[in-house]
Amino acid sequence: MDFFQFLGSYWWLAFPLMGALGGVGSAWERSAKRRHKRRLEILEAKREMKAVEIAARQRPEPETPTAAAHAASAADLLARTEAEHDAITARWLEYELDVAKMIAYPAMSDGRQPLTAGFLRAKKVADRLRPPASGPAPTPQELAAYQNAVTDYEVAFELAERDARRLKDSSFTAPERKRLDVAKQLLTVAVDEAATPAERQLAYKRVREELDGLISLSDGAIDVLERKVALELPASERPPLPPPSAPRASPGSAPEPHDPPHPEQLPPERG
Repeated sequence: MDFFQFLGSYWWLAFPLMGALGGVGSAWERSAKRRHKRRLEILEAKREMKAVEIAARQRPEPETPTAAAHAASAADLLARTEAEHDAITARWLEYELDVAKMIAYPAMSDGRQPLTAGFLRAKKVADRLRPPASGPAPTPQELAAYQNAVTDYEVAFELAERDARRLKDSSFTAPERKRLDVAKQLLTVAVDEAATPAERQLAYKRVREELDGLISLSDGAIDVLERKVALELPASERPPLPPPSAPRASPGSAPEPHDPPHPEQLPPERG
């Protein structure tokens, strides 16, 4: 009886209680929907992962490179590096063997110039690390060291060449530059087919005199110039040329065996 009296007195509490119960039911329903959606997302992700695994198993595995393939690749890399090495050396020889270029850009032949000295050091390193043609194939470490040396060789040459073209003959005094200009003009006469043999020979001699003490011509440059002058002379007037590897005789040295004897060296005539 007391319970029913309580309900009769507080019947209005039924409305907020119904609202609260309704809110709880709605929150539970939303939470259930979220859990269901999450389960569907997990199932979908698992299906995608399964499909990826199946595709990966069906994909053919890449072939492992064979020892022969590694050797062929290393040989090709070595050949390319050697070709770069030879190309840089050929560019350097254009300055080392061409007297005209040595006059125009003397710094390329002057080891006192810092960048030229650096280039010459890099050249020695690259030459030393170059694998011998008849030796065993280089190891990966040796090939890498050779590649780096050739790269340093190329960079050093580029820097030295750029500096030599910038300097030209600016490191010489005015009288020395005048001598270089005279040598340049005489050089054109020494190799000019229109000049007489005597004019070419005299011009060649004067070129050597003007450059003496200014530019140190390499033996290779002298041989190339002498051969160029000799080839432009008639065959009957060509001076004899020493072989490229033969050492040059210094002034005042004893005559070579093929030199004709001097008159005082001849035996006295018999009566």
